[in-house]
Amino acid sequence: MQGLLVAGRYRLGDAIGTGGMGRVWRAHDEVLHRAVAVKELTAALYVSDSERAVLLARTRAEARAAARINHSAVVTVHDVLEHDGRPWIVMELVEGRSLADAVEERERVEPREAARIGLWVLRALRAAHTAGVLHRDVKPGNVLLGRDGRVLLTDFGIAQIDGDTAITRTGEVVGSVDYLAPERVRGQDPGPSSDLWALGATLYTAVEGRSPFRRTSPLTTMQAVVEEEACEPLHAGPLAPVISALLRKDPATRPDAAEAERMLAEAAEGRRPDAPTRVVTAHVPAPRGTRPNTVLPPQVPSAADSTAVRPPHAPAGAAPRRRGRLVALVVALAAIVGGGTAVVLQQGDEDPGKGGAATASGATGAGSPGGLPAGWVRRTDPYGFGIVLPGEDWERVVFDEETRQVDYTPDGGKHFIRIAADDSPDFDDPYEHLSDLDQQIGRRLVDYRRVGLERRVYRDRESARLEYTWTALAKDTDFPGPYRAVDQMYLSRDGVEYAIYMAGPAEDWDTTGRQFETVLRGWREP
Repeated sequence: MQGLLVAGRYRLGDAIGTGGMGRVWRAHDEVLHRAVAVKELTAALYVSDSERAVLLARTRAEARAAARINHSAVVTVHDVLEHDGRPWIVMELVEGRSLADAVEERERVEPREAARIGLWVLRALRAAHTAGVLHRDVKPGNVLLGRDGRVLLTDFGIAQIDGDTAITRTGEVVGSVDYLAPERVRGQDPGPSSDLWALGATLYTAVEGRSPFRRTSPLTTMQAVVEEEACEPLHAGPLAPVISALLRKDPATRPDAAEAERMLAEAAEGRRPDAPTRVVTAHVPAPRGTRPNTVLPPQVPSAADSTAVRPPHAPAGAAPRRRGRLVALVVALAAIVGGGTAVVLQQGDEDPGKGGAATASGATGAGSPGGLPAGWVRRTDPYGFGIVLPGEDWERVVFDEETRQVDYTPDGGKHFIRIAADDSPDFDDPYEHLSDLDQQIGRRLVDYRRVGLERRVYRDRESARLEYTWTALAKDTDFPGPYRAVDQMYLSRDGVEYAIYMAGPAEDWDTTGRQFETVLRGWREP
């Protein structure tokens, strides 16, 4: 590519940056004889024509968003063009490096310098918000540090402009998981305060050398964003109160841009700023165990409303330990996994042995009428239920210890079984529950298609089964391609709603589907 003349005008030099969506080249404008940066959207090489059209629309939106902002701390966009059937952006060339590069090289940034950087990013955001533009992807990689001391905010590729028609899919959440504000993870519309949250997370990363909410997977990272407080920064110095204020869970309690600018200016001078002075309405969280008012089904359907599981030895009628469902994980996963590989993201982020190891109590022919197929094993889960599995290599993963949701997988999530239960379900009819779920996930999953939804009888109890397909995207998972899943749901005699769910690649669904029937026959309630 080096030396290529793009659009008969821009001669590419060396590559100066790469990312998941594209590559940035140093280039020479042979008409105006100046150095520029040219952003190539390499992702357009690997998508369908329809997806390429979406990328082009987003590229134009990025240029439009940046063009609306007149500020020295925003990278200037000079041109948008098409070359080789793909969109390219010509931008101001900033000689320097990103804040992410600086943190990687130096481990952390000195607090006063981080405050200075944050001050310029905030000013860029204020200018953007005044122009009706939300950035939506503020992170260290999008903050450029020029050799001349300038600080610039770049990459408005997923910006949202007031009045523009949305070009993202319904329900899609875009942005870097580590820096998504809690309200965005919950699926709520972002506002200026969402960008300020991301700035707070960026400043935390700068002074601590690590993201405040990074966990072992996108799913657990999003859960931390919604539920956990960031660890107290050890190296923030005078910047600590600013970071703390910007990372408040409730957007109504965060400082506005003017207050944040005051605090950052004081921190940049080495003074510890006072807490925000603007009047806010304190957020009073709902009592533990209550459900959010707006409920969306989780990405993995069997866990849809099954966020409460009776402890194995709790007496009848005992109140289980519960917590509100994470709408966050619902919507954000739909974006992150391209609508369908939550089975991958939800694996490996907890100790499989946490809560006690599952025990194998038999092999072929043990414990099931007529015996199990060759190679199958029966296990008694520490949470009390019994399950049969296609082999000894199916590992147990506690998806949520507190709410007693358990997964089993033989291959890190490519194939996946989930057992979930709810002793206080929202529906008294499993069919109505799955019908609602079908409508919800149909708007979230890529290429979603319902294969079947029907009433059934399972062990003399009313039951329902939902079966569907979707597409997992290569940019989001190690297991891309068509997927298929089945969700069987029923109410037990004591009123507990059980969901037994299985998913795997569509190409070997004949095998997976047969395995699911055996799992159903071998299922034992606690």
